[in-house]
Amino acid sequence: QVQLVGSGGGLVQPGGSLRLSCAASGSIRSIATMGWYRQAPGKQRELVAAITSGGSTNYADSVKGRFTISRDNAKNTLYLQMDSLKPEDTAVYYCNLLLGPLSYWGQGTQVTVSS
Repeated sequence: QVQLVGSGGGLVQPGGSLRLSCAASGSIRSIATMGWYRQAPGKQRELVAAITSGGSTNYADSVKGRFTISRDNAKNTLYLQMDSLKPEDTAVYYCNLLLGPLSYWGQGTQVTVSS
């Protein structure tokens, strides 16, 4: 069984920064792809960024150049550094871990970008 606990969300002004963290516990091996998704009110959940065990990354076009995903395999922790935040980044952010055919989700953390 795998548990994911996300943290780091909050209220920030446009142009500000936040860093999200997601700690994974349980039967984790380093061979796993991890990612961040977000869901805004009335919208479908969308992929924000993903990172493989080897460190290859993938970003949504809307966050390229502003967000950086990283992971610490020794700590089983995933990060998302979010800079130059915009009001349209407001959403609940979820971390995700893929282990073969299995997909695990964190509980979600709210990010609100507003002046």
